[in-house]
Amino acid sequence: MKTIARLAVALALVAGFTATAVAAEETLTGKLMCAKCSLKKAGQDKCQDVLVTTDAAGKTAEYYVEKNDVAKSFGHTCQGEKAAVVTGTVTEKDGKKWIAASRMEPGK
Repeated sequence: MKTIARLAVALALVAGFTATAVAAEETLTGKLMCAKCSLKKAGQDKCQDVLVTTDAAGKTAEYYVEKNDVAKSFGHTCQGEKAAVVTGTVTEKDGKKWIAASRMEPGK
């Protein structure tokens, strides 16, 4: 009986982790900008890509783009801005939203 209970708990944990990972994948459209050079964020001493999005109500949100192979191959936007569509997993760290891009494309 204990073995069945342990197996049930293990399966529930695996199903929970899988559902969380799938649900966190999002596609966001906005403007890619540099937190240091373009947005002039306080305390930002290194260049960092940020996707700035605007919803239908005009509210903006900022998603810091994690530096992975997908982001590196897309290229950094230091000065100015570049329209982009980013698909990836969204998390929150230190009060900032981060996206680990699994796909990045130029926006329209």
